[in-house]
Amino acid sequence: LLVLAILCAPAVLSAHGSSSLDFLRSTGKIYTVVGCILIIFIGIVWYLIRIDKKLTKLENQIKNGK
Repeated sequence: LLVLAILCAPAVLSAHGSSSLDFLRSTGKIYTVVGCILIIFIGIVWYLIRIDKKLTKLENQIKNGK
């Protein structure tokens, strides 16, 4: 999904015009946007890993009959 988003990003940005993207680059705020997206992505991945561990633990308890 991430690869697809990266591959489609240039087409979407060129379709909407890149004046806002140029503004963000010129003021240095693009790094803030990228940082926020990265933090959200890391949070989602961490949440999914946590749920997977809990689910694995519950499956093991069911298998062992506890």
